[in-house]
Amino acid sequence: MTFAAKLFHELTAAEIYEILKARSRVFQLEQGIRCLDEDDVDYDSLHCFFEENGRVTAYLRAFPDKGKIRVGRVLTITRGQGHGKLLMARSVEAAREKFGSRAVVMDAQKHAEEFYRKLGFVTTSGEFLEEGVVHVKMELPSGQTVE
Repeated sequence: MTFAAKLFHELTAAEIYEILKARSRVFQLEQGIRCLDEDDVDYDSLHCFFEENGRVTAYLRAFPDKGKIRVGRVLTITRGQGHGKLLMARSVEAAREKFGSRAVVMDAQKHAEEFYRKLGFVTTSGEFLEEGVVHVKMELPSGQTVE
């Protein structure tokens, strides 16, 4: 399993295809989210992922947003093996190297709130619906690393 953190223009066609395939599998097929996944944010994002045998097994994107780093589209295909925690730790480090040491924010699905809390994120909002799924806003303060 290898980690990569690449801007959009650095991705190969095969990597883009595997990223989109993983996002479709998790968000559309497994979670039933119905929205246009390709929202043009990908062009300005750092794409962080683990790859094994040519397949994306964990992924997120990060991009600058109002003086902070926003993380989204977080997924793991291989679950229960610690890949989510490792993905978050490596990705936060890579995003801060690329965009500067800033706070990291995200709209986390409510069911994953405790997972992110254990990594050091703090809930900063009440619950809200996004694409029909309950979310909360969370933040990892500037300078704090994923635990």
